[in-house]
Amino acid sequence: MRLAGDAIIALGILFILFGVAGFIRFKRFYTRILITAKIDTVGVVTIIIGAAIKHGLSFFSVKTLLLMIIMMIINPMATHMITRSAYKSGLPVINEDDQ
Repeated sequence: MRLAGDAIIALGILFILFGVAGFIRFKRFYTRILITAKIDTVGVVTIIIGAAIKHGLSFFSVKTLLLMIIMMIINPMATHMITRSAYKSGLPVINEDDQ
């Protein structure tokens, strides 16, 4: 089980590294916020699942899986609120330089 947990944690780190590369590549706010939402949700949740598998059935695993459920609910809502407030504040979806 430790090897499977380590492999899933490595996969989560790989997701985060690809997300950081996408964050560096894109320049506009809305594309960057989309990438960071994916880094938060997919990368961290994968790492949490790997840690729970690595430690087996224990109180630590239950706490980490509860944390994963909370993150899967809160992260998309927080990203939506940040993006909506930027849109309502007048940040254009398409920059003038991109046209």
